Amino acid sequence: MGRLDGKAAIVTGAGQGIGRGIALVLAREGARVAVVDINPDTAASTVKEIEARGGRAAAIRCDVGVRAQADAAISAAAQAFGTIDILVNDAQRIIGEINVEDMTDDVIQQSLQSGFMGTFYFMQGCFPYLRANGGKIVNVGSAAGTEGMARWGAYAATKEAIRAITRVAAKEWGKYGINVNAICPASMTPAIEIWMKTNPDVFKASLAHMPLGRYGDPENDIAPVVLALVSSDFNYVTGQTIMVDGGAAILR
Repeated sequence: MGRLDGKAAIVTGAGQGIGRGIALVLAREGARVAVVDINPDTAASTVKEIEARGGRAAAIRCDVGVRAQADAAISAAAQAFGTIDILVNDAQRIIGEINVEDMTDDVIQQSLQSGFMGTFYFMQGCFPYLRANGGKIVNVGSAAGTEGMARWGAYAATKEAIRAITRVAAKEWGKYGINVNAICPASMTPAIEIWMKTNPDVFKASLAHMPLGRYGDPENDIAPVVLALVSSDFNYVTGQTIMVDGGAAILR
């Protein structure tokens, strides 16, 4: 038996990277997973992987920053699985390498809409289902925000806004048995791989700030922490940010 047998989950941004790893692990533990992604091909690919391992999943194409699409995705997931017990908000358009004085309204809006607003839309839309039986929410923040990473102002601000609404929702929704937490992962995602290849010296230097000396694997290092947060193991933990970063936070 899996730790999430009988549960239904939504994972946004699950077509690749961290979202994909989380979707695979939740499905492995028995959850039925709605794989939500703006790219229908990668969403379908993750579903195929889950089904090949004996799990159950549904691919849902969605731009999370558009409320109508978010609401439709939530309705589709609830219709497919009967309810929603778990929500993991990972989707985020990554826009960086821009100094504050050069940021435009468009850059800020794209970051906020895909990250903060998408997270908000899914939290609000899933709330009625989570309130009915208690539930778990995990939002994805970033050390870019907790540190104030240079040249990543829009992204950092978006991730801090996500952590802020995580704490507020934890206070407001605790009475309904809803746990709301955040993680700040350091993971070897497709975006990090591109950054590594284009900035090899900076990437090498970043490893020096990680006691474990490596970026985490989405499925084997990041997803197990999310699994713990959405299982009964962490029923008494809410409003927290877990740094899943190989110890990097303690050296900064």
